[in-house]
Amino acid sequence: MPTITIPKRIRDEILAHARDGAPEEICGVLAGVREGDPSDDDPEASHRIEAHHRVETHHPAENVADSPRTRYEIDPREQLDLLESVEASGSEVVGFYHSHPRGPAEPSATDAAAATWPGRSYVIASLGDDGGASLGSWRWTGEEFVTETVRVVVSE
Repeated sequence: MPTITIPKRIRDEILAHARDGAPEEICGVLAGVREGDPSDDDPEASHRIEAHHRVETHHPAENVADSPRTRYEIDPREQLDLLESVEASGSEVVGFYHSHPRGPAEPSATDAAAATWPGRSYVIASLGDDGGASLGSWRWTGEEFVTETVRVVVSE
């Protein structure tokens, strides 16, 4: 099963961003290292091996979706700027994150329809109906989301 490691500080910052942004969804880019992933030429293999993503930084983005309470979208220009910044820093895009202010920490049909980065992690911050916040993560194969293990570490 694929794994993503997220420093506790970054997990806490994403959850705080989600709380501050509620009732709208928040979003951003995750940067770090993709270990054990196959090349981008064979992204479907990323769910068949013990691929590991290690998040080192996160980059919040503005949600410009027409319906920000139920979907997210990063402005294409802002996304390009963020991706270029990640690359210039020597890191890789390991994935993306967004929140479900009132829903579960699992991908929706809308999330699957909008996913475009095979082999990358899609982290979802859920605030839940009871106020309990959590993170879940899924690897996009190009056709479907595959659950990945989230490992939160104090420091890395």
